[in-house]
Amino acid sequence: MADGKSSSETAGKPIRCKAAICREAGEPLVIEEIMVAPPSPYEVRIRIICTSLCHSDVTFWKLKDPPACFPRILGHEAVGVVESVGENVNEVAAGDVVIPVSCRNVVSVTIAVRNTAICVQNSHSGFSEYTVVDVSNVVKIDPSIPPNRACLFGCCVATGVGAACKTAKVVAGSTVAIFGLGSIGLAVAKGAKLCGAARIIGVDVNPDKFEVAKIFGVTEFINSKECGDKSLSQVYFFLFLCLYNIFFGWFQPAFDGAELCYEAYGLFQFRFSSGRIRSGSGLVQVYENLVQLVIEMTGGGADYCFECVGISSLVEEAFASCRKGWGKTVVLGVDKPGAELKLSSSEVLVSGKTLTGCLYGGLKTKTDVPLLIKRYTDKELTVDEFVTHEVKFEDINRAFELLLGGKCIRCLIWMDK
Repeated sequence: MADGKSSSETAGKPIRCKAAICREAGEPLVIEEIMVAPPSPYEVRIRIICTSLCHSDVTFWKLKDPPACFPRILGHEAVGVVESVGENVNEVAAGDVVIPVSCRNVVSVTIAVRNTAICVQNSHSGFSEYTVVDVSNVVKIDPSIPPNRACLFGCCVATGVGAACKTAKVVAGSTVAIFGLGSIGLAVAKGAKLCGAARIIGVDVNPDKFEVAKIFGVTEFINSKECGDKSLSQVYFFLFLCLYNIFFGWFQPAFDGAELCYEAYGLFQFRFSSGRIRSGSGLVQVYENLVQLVIEMTGGGADYCFECVGISSLVEEAFASCRKGWGKTVVLGVDKPGAELKLSSSEVLVSGKTLTGCLYGGLKTKTDVPLLIKRYTDKELTVDEFVTHEVKFEDINRAFELLLGGKCIRCLIWMDK
């Protein structure tokens, strides 16, 4: 991963390079030439090797209202080589391989195109051949780590594994429910498995993700599309069908009889194999919504719930699905600015449950991230399965298409291939 370019020729000077510019919300990115200023004190200028597209990049790409700003350069899950450093930077030097992490101290006025400052708010501008980052946000890594794996520690793996291991502190033998099986949710599953969770329940609207999620440690699945609210009349009529088949269906169990009715008449959209309909002691229980199903499956609620989509109503469902007394709900998904939660204050007070947000897994840049990377180099943690697609820089919009179409977990964007 060594840098083949001489940094001595460019150190202290502006650099012209290419970047994928977002000029309007939701519009394809345009590759243009930009000017990247030299690093100021406590800053590092990095030549980006590759970047992974994160769903939060897509969220801000779609965003039209404030804090949206244009033109802007997205991308924050990257790996690169230090080209030059500013004054008072002693931790890294030119030629070091680094990953930029966290987004709190990103330089926002050192990149320009057509004499106009580019907004890089909440981003490291990973969709640029060069970028400038505060040294506090840079972690030096072993150059032998493949770049298309190293960049995952800039967000995806660190956020999900950190949320389980550090923020929630998942206890061995516990039950975990993950709402959303995108890359972050799958990384949470990885972390929960590392912590020794006994059951890891994945919740998603896309059943195609279920088989893949097993590779990451998910043990059980819920298709949330099949957990809509049911009217009372529907429930009564369904129970009538069950009783009818007990007496007139050759004395078959209620479960089997009801399933025969479903197959014959297609009257309901119940999915019996998912566990929404269960028989026991001669009774049939109907699960009317997602929360009820999670509570039943876990015998009172999951010990830990993780919301990994970015939908406020799903945060509410995750919190309601958490076990009273000690349950923890961790929010990782990025919702639209201004989205509000509707929670009962009495439930928050009396239930004993905890609700917390989690940025970057709650990890500290200089201490926690190197330890997490060591778990990878020690082969305790695998990340190969996250990368499903790779594209060239000029095909960056293809990466957006793949992610929006649910075709990839992580798509790598190579700057120089």
